[in-house]
Amino acid sequence: MTSSLQRTDILSLIHLRSDGRRPNEIRHMTCHLGALPPTTDCGSALPSSACSGSAMVTMGLTQVLCIVRGPCDVGRRTEELPDRATLEVTMRTAPFAPPGDRRSTNPTSDRRLIEQSHLLQKALSASILLHLYPKSKISVTVMVLADDGGRLEAAINACTLALIDAGIPLKDMVCACSAGRWNAGGSDEIVVDLNRREIQAATGGASGGGGGTSDTIYLPVATMPQRGTVVLSQCESRLSGGAEAFGEVLECARAGCEMVMEVMAAAVRERGAGLWKAREGKATVVLDDW
Repeated sequence: MTSSLQRTDILSLIHLRSDGRRPNEIRHMTCHLGALPPTTDCGSALPSSACSGSAMVTMGLTQVLCIVRGPCDVGRRTEELPDRATLEVTMRTAPFAPPGDRRSTNPTSDRRLIEQSHLLQKALSASILLHLYPKSKISVTVMVLADDGGRLEAAINACTLALIDAGIPLKDMVCACSAGRWNAGGSDEIVVDLNRREIQAATGGASGGGGGTSDTIYLPVATMPQRGTVVLSQCESRLSGGAEAFGEVLECARAGCEMVMEVMAAAVRERGAGLWKAREGKATVVLDDW
């Protein structure tokens, strides 16, 4: 007699998610500061001049590369701000990033990329000390290399680390994580750091926005954990439970941001230790470590 149980059925019986995680567990996360050397010519996909800082962040199967240039002179006088720097954020996706879709997207016309670039700019502006660089420009370019859900959260984390690598002063690290809630298999649990399959279940579609029922919530959140400040919270679902249901999901997302901050802080300490060893002439060169 053959069993009809599938892997997802077995995981649901032991209260695990489709990828084997517990509800309050984030995906495996790796951070690499200085992913590109400062003298790298980034080619046509990224800014064509040397980068000041870079970082690559992997959250599960989602991978994002961020390049920071500046502070540098503003190209046009009309774009100058007398009291602070101008922050320019561009988000792009590689043609091979989304599974099953090989079309190339234009960051200047794709509405989803424009919206996420705007959200990135708002979240980063809350932390960067822009007033220290008047009449200058800081350019941030994000390239999504693999997209398995949560590309906005991974992009925010990568931007924060790239800014740190570039030496841009910040009030606090901006850490991002998502949380969601929907009724699946009779359970109504809140989960953190949703992957693509879970986002589709929570939103009712592959686009990740606004298609779910009144019992589903998908909430990307970005915080400055050490200051206890929420800098981004985007919910496109109708909340049947009102403010109380939103608050429960928000608290779980903030707890996820705390876990993300621990991983990011460890990567920053590792980068600092490596630079200190290089200054003393004790560094070890490792090729292709990511």
